[in-house]
Amino acid sequence: MVNMTMAIPDKLSKIIKKHNEVKWSEVARKAMWEHAKRLELLDSLVSKSELTEKDVKEIGDKIKRGIAKRHGLA
Repeated sequence: MVNMTMAIPDKLSKIIKKHNEVKWSEVARKAMWEHAKRLELLDSLVSKSELTEKDVKEIGDKIKRGIAKRHGLA
């Protein structure tokens, strides 16, 4: 297993130090695994897609306009 060092904000550090009963490295490892699994799923979905980046941008823009219209922002 590889060791990793990371920087965290002071406020988070204070909370972590206050709760030394928690295995923080395990919490971080689980969070990273969950995020990595989601990325792998996205990679798998994207690899099968025939959409171009331009197509995706156009769809995203239409969705944003629809949301803005629905909420009276457009």
